[in-house]
Amino acid sequence: VDLCSCFGNTTMATVYGMSYDEIRDNWSDETRCQTIDSTRRFPVNVTGIDISAPALSYGKSAGLYDATICGDLNDRSTPEFEQVNKVMGEADILLSTAALVYLDLETIESIVSSFAKGSGAATNEGYVLVNFLNPFALEKADETKRILLKHLEFVGSRATRHRRMSELEMNNYPGEEWSLLELWVLRRRGA
Repeated sequence: VDLCSCFGNTTMATVYGMSYDEIRDNWSDETRCQTIDSTRRFPVNVTGIDISAPALSYGKSAGLYDATICGDLNDRSTPEFEQVNKVMGEADILLSTAALVYLDLETIESIVSSFAKGSGAATNEGYVLVNFLNPFALEKADETKRILLKHLEFVGSRATRHRRMSELEMNNYPGEEWSLLELWVLRRRGA
C-alpha cells in the first residue's frame, strides 16, 4: 500500500528501484511519463491511496498501481475509509512518505491499528516505511511516532539532509539551514 501516494514517486523508488535521477527523467515530458521505464523488482500488488483522483488515475494508467482508493482519509465516516482499513489489514507493506502530517491523529491511529492487526494471510509479516520532515510540525510528528510505537515494533531509523530551507522557512526556524528527512522502518509485532 502506498498511503497518500499522489503520483507515485515512492512506488517508483521502492517497488521499481528507480533513483532520484531516473524518477526526474520519468517526469521529463508529458509523453515520457505515460509509462514507467523500469520493471518491478519483486512480485507485488500495489494499492495507491490518495485524495487526488487525477493522481490515482495517472498511477493506474502508467502501471504504478494495481488498485486505487480515492477519498479524504480525515473523513472517517465514508465507505472509502472503511475500505482503506480493510486494505491495511490485508497489506504486507505500508509506505507513507511525507504524508502522515496531512492526516488527523485519529485517522493515523485507525489506519496503523488496522495494519498492525493484519487479517487473512497478512497476520504475520508486515513492514512499514514512514518518514518525517524536520523541523516542521515536530509536535505532530512526536504524536504520530507514539501511535506507530503503540501498535508496531520499531526496526530502525536514519536521518539525512533532505534539502536546503527556503528563506521564508529559515525566517520561521531561526538557526536552521537544512530540513532533515527522518526515515523509520517498523513491523508487525511478532513478525
